Amino acid sequence: MAVVHRCKAAIFIKIFELVKTLLSQQQIALTIKRLAHQILENHISLTDTVFIGLQPRGIFVSDRLINELQQLVSPQQIVYGKLDITFYRDDVRQHLHAANKTDILFSIENKQVILIDDVLWTGRTIRAALDALLDFGRPAKVELCALIDRRFSREFPIQAEYIGRSIDTFATQKVLVRWAEKDGQDEIVLI
Repeated sequence: MAVVHRCKAAIFIKIFELVKTLLSQQQIALTIKRLAHQILENHISLTDTVFIGLQPRGIFVSDRLINELQQLVSPQQIVYGKLDITFYRDDVRQHLHAANKTDILFSIENKQVILIDDVLWTGRTIRAALDALLDFGRPAKVELCALIDRRFSREFPIQAEYIGRSIDTFATQKVLVRWAEKDGQDEIVLI
């Protein structure tokens, strides 16, 4: 019995060693604050700028980013929506994805759109988001804000203008973004 407990303990230690914290709760808050300031540097008036969070996990970072922006400028200046890309994905026939709600009650015609997502990896999610955006008008420009950029894993030529943190990963590794609202704590880890 003691051998089994030692074996389980050794496995737990190995798994624990494989998990690396990329951003703690405090670092996530500071990173979102920095991203808000960077966006305002490039979009001072926000007159023709709209923000769109990507469902499902990108809305956690987009909600917080919008809250941060509302502390810096008048909330009436901020136009914010949420986009579900489920049926625009190129793997929709291969994997079942639960559809989420799209909440965009405005046109993006000739607007500067800032897409917001948690992790930029292969670029497939953003490609699908670009296709989905066309249902709401033809934007003047689209920029991307990503909390984590897995920069050497692209399958499409997509890049973010606003990046919380860039990391180098292997294809076998996973980036887990945990949010207090859903997972009980804020933390980003690499497994």
